Amino acid sequence: MMRNGDVPLKRNIVILVLLLAAVVGVVVMNLDKDKSAADAREAQDGVQDAVSQLAEAPKKGARAPSFSLASLDGTASYDVGGPSDKVTIINFWAAWCGPCEAEAPDLVALYEKYKGDVELYAVNATNYDKLREAKVFVREQGFTMPVLTDEKGKAGDLYKVFSYPTSFILDRDGVVLERIEGVIEKEQWEQYLDQAIQS
Repeated sequence: MMRNGDVPLKRNIVILVLLLAAVVGVVVMNLDKDKSAADAREAQDGVQDAVSQLAEAPKKGARAPSFSLASLDGTASYDVGGPSDKVTIINFWAAWCGPCEAEAPDLVALYEKYKGDVELYAVNATNYDKLREAKVFVREQGFTMPVLTDEKGKAGDLYKVFSYPTSFILDRDGVVLERIEGVIEKEQWEQYLDQAIQS
């Protein structure tokens, strides 16, 4: 038999249990929010770091990645990057790229002028290009430097090339001196190369 004093006591216990459950629920929700916010901040920091690395790599002062690619005519293979007895230019280009066409005469002239001190590799973005069109481009532009085909885009990925033309000047130790995106004046090229050769 229930006494009258037992009803308020049981009601108070039920209210207390419900309040305690609500407090625990709020604490758990806040912990989850804090953890989610921390996870989101960590993920955002990771994305920013990755974007920063993509934008910079390979950056000025860093050792350039090495790669090996076949020539456009398929008769030779070239190892590019690493120490060399010459300053190296690596130029990434595509036949459909208007700025690449505008830059081509300067590259031909630079190659002829600095042949004894500079090696220039014209790397075709063959994974985004048509081989037939690349061959026509090379013939029309009078390229005499080694022209390489990046059929799987591995060299472009190594050098984080997202637009064309993109060029790199490496010193004799294989360290990046300059990353050049887009077209620059021939005089600027000459300034970069003269400094690289003298250093």
